[in-house]
Amino acid sequence: MAEFIPSRQVQSLPANYFTSMDHRIDSVVKQGIDVIHLHTGSPDQPTPKPIIQAMNQAAQLHENQGYPPAGGKLSLKKAISEFYMREYGVSVDPETEVTVFDGATVAISALPQAMLNPGDVMLTTDPGYPLYFVCPRLAGAETYGIPVRAEDDFLPDYKTIPEKVLKKAHLLMLNYPNNPTGAIATKDFFADTVRFSKEHHIPVVHDFAYAAFGFDGNRPLSFLQTPGSKEQGIEVYTLSKTYNMAGFRVGFAVGNASIIRALSQFHDIDHSDVPSAIQDGVAAALLGPQQSVQELCALYERRRNILVSSFRAIGWDVRAPKGSFFCWFKVPEGYTSESFADALLERAHVAVAPGAGFGAHGDQFVRAGLLESEERLKEAAERIKASGILNETPVQN
Repeated sequence: MAEFIPSRQVQSLPANYFTSMDHRIDSVVKQGIDVIHLHTGSPDQPTPKPIIQAMNQAAQLHENQGYPPAGGKLSLKKAISEFYMREYGVSVDPETEVTVFDGATVAISALPQAMLNPGDVMLTTDPGYPLYFVCPRLAGAETYGIPVRAEDDFLPDYKTIPEKVLKKAHLLMLNYPNNPTGAIATKDFFADTVRFSKEHHIPVVHDFAYAAFGFDGNRPLSFLQTPGSKEQGIEVYTLSKTYNMAGFRVGFAVGNASIIRALSQFHDIDHSDVPSAIQDGVAAALLGPQQSVQELCALYERRRNILVSSFRAIGWDVRAPKGSFFCWFKVPEGYTSESFADALLERAHVAVAPGAGFGAHGDQFVRAGLLESEERLKEAAERIKASGILNETPVQN
């Protein structure tokens, strides 16, 4: 079979970090070993039945069986506008300040191509979601990760950005509640972000993937609740987490009309639109009762409490996240994130995500998801205790 060489652009892309991690875990599973999967970010709960019923009914309609309108059905855009007003007190124009796309990953990938030129820089946090460090390459651009630290609640300090980077920066990508750290944003931080954006004329994208999940009574803030924010940026929202609709691939963006216009134009050429029946299901989800969302948040908070208390009980002094469905745990002294993750997988049969995959400043942490049952979370702690890993000083190579 002939071997064809891909473009230089494709050759420049790194392997998907999560794919290589999955291969390592699968090699253990194929040995017949029961692995507790704390590394995953795929929701484990079902899509609420009323949403499934709404999509089933919508699929029967002849009007939904042709090509969907570019950028989303107006009925869904109006539902999104109502949702943002109800949940956040934010007014958005459904015709000019809303666009719909097939999954938030599409928007994250498309935005650098829609907003950056070769040689430009996209700012984000380090650690941060791995795709933020990859997708700008598709535009011939680069990423600069602003180092964030636990003592600062994993919020970036814009004053630390080097001047030479600022001169080339033309996009800022944020994500709170945060993957991987579980940090949440404050009013003061978002106000500082708006000031920074205005001063340097850098558009802001806030990836609000974990909007529904704040713990200890802390409700996550929408960036667009900040005065002046809509003039400076947009917010990307996914249905995957809030409504357990990961398999239906649908998300939307709201905010600054010029960014929405650029994103829509790129999406129209590069992707297909979300099937109309799914869009009707999304509208039903956004406008219907929100009890399932409240119950899901409570479930993740219970799981967080169990995982954190169980790990602390076996001598691992971990920090509880404030939101998302991820925990960001500092590895014991003497380990790197990868060596500790390997030890947990090989000796305790517990899979976590090494922090090194989330940026250079993540290498002393591992990410653990709250997407296993409460019983399995307790068992993870028991396995780690039985392995003796926490009582050892690792041998340095």
